[in-house]
Amino acid sequence: MLTNLLEQIGVSAKSNDFQQITITIKEARIHFSYYKTLINQEQFHHDILSFMQISNCEVHALHELESMIPIEGIKMSSQLDDILLGLTRGAIFVQMDPQLHEGLLIEIPNPKLGRRDYNDTQNEFSVVGPKIGFVENLDTNLTLLRKGLSTEKLKFEELTIGSMSKTRVVIASIEGLTNPQHVNTARQRLLDLDFDVVFETSLLEQLITDNSNSPFPVFLSSERLDRIMYSLLNGEMAIICDGSSSIITGPTSLFSFIISPEDYYLPWIMGSFFRLIRYFGVAFSIFATSFYVAILTFHYTVIPRDLLGPIIESRSNVPFPPLLEVLFLEITIELLREAGSRLPTKVSQTLGIVGGIILGQAAVAAGLTSNILLIIVSLSALASFTTPIFKISNTIRFLRFPLIILASIWGGLGIMIGLILILGHLLRLKSLGTPYIVPLFPFRINSFSDSIIRSNYTMLYNRFFTTRPLSKQRFTVRSNNRDVGDDYNNE
Repeated sequence: MLTNLLEQIGVSAKSNDFQQITITIKEARIHFSYYKTLINQEQFHHDILSFMQISNCEVHALHELESMIPIEGIKMSSQLDDILLGLTRGAIFVQMDPQLHEGLLIEIPNPKLGRRDYNDTQNEFSVVGPKIGFVENLDTNLTLLRKGLSTEKLKFEELTIGSMSKTRVVIASIEGLTNPQHVNTARQRLLDLDFDVVFETSLLEQLITDNSNSPFPVFLSSERLDRIMYSLLNGEMAIICDGSSSIITGPTSLFSFIISPEDYYLPWIMGSFFRLIRYFGVAFSIFATSFYVAILTFHYTVIPRDLLGPIIESRSNVPFPPLLEVLFLEITIELLREAGSRLPTKVSQTLGIVGGIILGQAAVAAGLTSNILLIIVSLSALASFTTPIFKISNTIRFLRFPLIILASIWGGLGIMIGLILILGHLLRLKSLGTPYIVPLFPFRINSFSDSIIRSNYTMLYNRFFTTRPLSKQRFTVRSNNRDVGDDYNNE
């Protein structure tokens, strides 16, 4: 039978890195329990142990000890679960004789333990604009957001998720702007989770998604500070997970995955042009190879006469039907991509050169594929990476395969059937209860100014209605009055 907390903690925390030490100051016995691999040992020895021994004061109770230690955030606790949770997060539990039924929980975690110091973006690049990204430390990410949005209305709500990992998860929102319904829905889904270990926000995204059987991501995941700040300012809520360098935001729409932060740093004409290029790249990547199969299998009469000769010549040595020819190249591209993403950078670059140039030319020379299809598949793979969010490029690559199969069975009709099935799925898909393809459905013409294109800032003074923000207006448009003192304008 364990009679006090000191013995209960010692029995519960059986590990080689767990330590319990006792010091004596003026006949007062003080007990320390902690994990030496988690705490900031320099601060522990300097601010607690050395300070107590140097001060040499008489201590008779825990509240006297609390006022003596020069560290903020000390709390009294007598609950074993809370104490064990605090110890696993880098806290020190301090007790005194004979007051062993309670103690002081002092948080001195090592913030640099196992974390990287640099916070450049790793997967989302842009030529223009800031390069600040999030890191795996939750407190650092919260600091970056707090520094970027210097408003007292930015609220953080911390939860503990994961029965084994006890991961710290924070819901960020802006009071008076973010719709409380979205925050309540996200909070309820997180609290309903019964999962053992939460590694990353991508795992949380799958656990709280509206439709776990959809290939489309329903939460926007980003490691860029400016993108998350923009989402919060548009009335979305964000979920931040300790140990993850990506933050997810919602509710979001399909068009948000095509938008790059760089669009807002360029003149609106250039921003709109590059955004349209991305839409074209997505459409080309999804449908190019399926159209190739459909035309060569069923609709070869639509091929222009001048193009018919080169196509026949390029396929004259290929013994396979168009379906097998396309699947061979598409699977080869996917194998190269998967192998390249698992190898070190220098090796993956070599693999890309070998696979893209040597292997492609060898396949054409061996008669396994035509050179025209090689160009189409290469452009299709290239176009799939024009999207700024990596997760949607995976969806694009996946959608190509069922469309190729349907095109080989029914030709153009098969592609239409596939397109209808995709649109039907998108119509039913929701993100935190909000339609996924808004403003197309439900149709809202006012929101097209920052979805298909990026309009002039004089037309972007209202926030997206899709997030149903409590405050609709972002800023006031400057008047068209001429500048005072400008001689040329006042002539």
